[in-house]
Amino acid sequence: MADIKSFLKEREKREQNRTDYRTKILLHKVTAAYRVILICLVLVAVFVLLTVLYRRHVYTGYDIISSVEREKDSEAIDTALQNMVMTYSKDGARCADAKGNLIWNQTYEIQDVKLAKNGSVSAIGNYNGRDIYVQSTEGILGTINTNMPIRDIAVAANGNVTAVLADTDVTWINTYDASGNLLADGQTHMDLSGYPGAIALSPNGEMLAVAYVYVDAGTLKTNIAFYNFGPVGENVSDHIVSAYSYTDVLVPEICFMGGDTVFAVGDDSLLIYKGSQIPELEARYLFDEEILSVFYGEKYIGLVFASDDPENRYRLEVYNTAAQMVDSFYFDIDYMDIIFTEDNFIIYNETQCVIRTYDGLEKFNGSFQEPVNVLIPMDAAYRYLLVTDYSFDVIQLR
Repeated sequence: MADIKSFLKEREKREQNRTDYRTKILLHKVTAAYRVILICLVLVAVFVLLTVLYRRHVYTGYDIISSVEREKDSEAIDTALQNMVMTYSKDGARCADAKGNLIWNQTYEIQDVKLAKNGSVSAIGNYNGRDIYVQSTEGILGTINTNMPIRDIAVAANGNVTAVLADTDVTWINTYDASGNLLADGQTHMDLSGYPGAIALSPNGEMLAVAYVYVDAGTLKTNIAFYNFGPVGENVSDHIVSAYSYTDVLVPEICFMGGDTVFAVGDDSLLIYKGSQIPELEARYLFDEEILSVFYGEKYIGLVFASDDPENRYRLEVYNTAAQMVDSFYFDIDYMDIIFTEDNFIIYNETQCVIRTYDGLEKFNGSFQEPVNVLIPMDAAYRYLLVTDYSFDVIQLR
C-alpha cells in the first residue's frame, strides 16, 4: 500500500512538473507574440508618422541634379511625350530623353502643324495637306498618306490615327494604322449629321468619339457619337454603340482617359462618360461662367475659370474619373500648363511654379533659375526635368 501511495505521489509530481513546463512554454509564446505585435505596431506608427511628415513637408527650393546642354531652333516647340521631350517645327521633329540622348529624328515639310498625342505616341499632321507622321518614345512608327486634305487628327496609344478629311461635298472620318493602311472610313454631310468639331481615339484604338456640330432650325446643336470598331460594334449600324444630343452646346474638346472614361467640354458644361465598350453618360456639370482652359491627366480633369477671389486671378476645379468633383483651388500665376500626377498637381509658366496636393497643401511655390519651356515629372518623388532653350535640367526639390 505504501508503494502505491508513493507511486501516485510521484506520478502527480511528474504531471505537475509537465503542467508547469507547458505553462511556461505557453507564457513564453504569448510573450513573444506580444513582442512581435508591439514591434509591428511601433513600425506601423513610425511609417505613418514618416508618411504624414513626408506628405506635409513643404519645399522651398531645388537642386540641379544633372544638366545637359542643347541647341534649339528659335521657331521649334518643345512638348512632353510621356517622360521624354519632343521638339517639333515646320521642318521636322525629334525626340530625346532626359540625358539629351536622341531617340529619333523625323524630317518633313509642313506649313501648318497639327499635333495629337496619346500616352507615348504622337501624330504630326499637315493641316490642309495629305501627310501624317506617327512616332512613339521608342522610335518612328510610320507615315500615313491621305488622298484628301486633312482638317483634324487623333491618335491612339497603339499608333492608329483617325483623320477628318475634306472632300468636295462631304467630310470623311478615316482611321488608319501607323503604316498607312485604311482600317475604317465613313462620310458625314453637314446638312445631315453635322461637322466633326472634335474627335478622340481610345488608347487601344477600338473606340472613336466624335462631337458633331450642326444648326437645326436656327438652333446650335451637338451630337456626340461613340464608335466601337471591336467585336461589340460589329453587329450595330455604322459601329455606333451610343450617342447623345445637346442643344445650345458647342463641344470643342473630347478626350479619353484610360480605357473606360471619356470627357467632353462644352462652352457651359463638363460631360463625363463611363464604359470601355458602350460609353454612357455618368455626370453632367453645368456652369454659368466661361471655361478658360482645360487640362487632364490619367485620373483627373482640370477646368480653369476666372476667379471670384480678389486676391487670385484664377480658380481651378478638379474632377476625377469617378465623375466626382475633388475640390477647387485658387491661384494667381499666368499658367502655361497644368500637370496632374498621382498625389498632386503642378501649375507653371516660364518662370514660376506652384505644386499642391489634392487636399490643398501647397508643397512648393517658387521661381525657376532659367525660363522653362516644359516641365516633366520624373520617376523619383519631387524630381522633375526642366526643358529650357539651352539645357535639359533634372532637379530635386528641397
